[in-house]
Amino acid sequence: MNIRKALITAANPRQRQLPLQMLIGPQGEAKSALRLILEEAAGAGIEEFCVVVCPGDESAYGEACGPLRSRVRFAVQPEPRGYGHAVLCGRDFCGGGPFLHLVGDHLAVATGAVSCARQLIDIAVAENTPVSAVQPTRENLLTSFGAVGGKLVGGDLPLYQVEAVLEKPTPTLAEQELLVPGLRAGFFLCFFGMHVLDADIFGLLEQQLAAAPARPLSLSPALQALAAQKRYLAFSVAGQRYDIGSPYGLLFAQLALALAGRDRDPVLTQLVELLAQRPR
Repeated sequence: MNIRKALITAANPRQRQLPLQMLIGPQGEAKSALRLILEEAAGAGIEEFCVVVCPGDESAYGEACGPLRSRVRFAVQPEPRGYGHAVLCGRDFCGGGPFLHLVGDHLAVATGAVSCARQLIDIAVAENTPVSAVQPTRENLLTSFGAVGGKLVGGDLPLYQVEAVLEKPTPTLAEQELLVPGLRAGFFLCFFGMHVLDADIFGLLEQQLAAAPARPLSLSPALQALAAQKRYLAFSVAGQRYDIGSPYGLLFAQLALALAGRDRDPVLTQLVELLAQRPR
């Protein structure tokens, strides 16, 4: 696999402002969430980017790209037809090769020196197959994420052969279909908002669109079909995802960025002082 392109979806009308939100990056510089996402991918070797946006958002998103603007093009999703349809809008950009896919409302913070995107791309290249980043997630959060079930195949690595994919399952359904041997009780492997996919995903999305053209098109059924026809893996990256559209999500993302950066000590000091000021 030679992964040099990234497709970023940011066309959900209810979340279109999230990638434009400003945060302070690990080095103390104010950046948009979109720029942080682009820099995560660029640091992992990505050279070209496509951002799928709502009509009319190209200018604002262009400004939010920062120094990477010249390497970014935009694809417009004419109307809100679902996450899978937004991915399909990037088909011409991606062509026939593999690509990194990121979502515009999630930020990733690695727990070590290697970025989450770099970890995922390295696994995809080594295994020469599509791989989705996942994270063990408590069952009470299942209805916010897609989730996978499968078996451990990586030995010492948290690498899984995907056998089932469900979109925002209930805990009961997850217990029936998504149990993963070796995972702590009450936890399931949920998507991280980061995938390495190949052109096969577009054909599967087209098939689902043709079968039900009036329905919103989701990505998870296409990933389920992908798992049924070829080797498709999930990798639990060493890091944490932050859904900036969830309650306090932007706050948690900002804290994680600060604690991973140069201002860790003063931020911790301020947090301790805030906690000390609270009445008992």
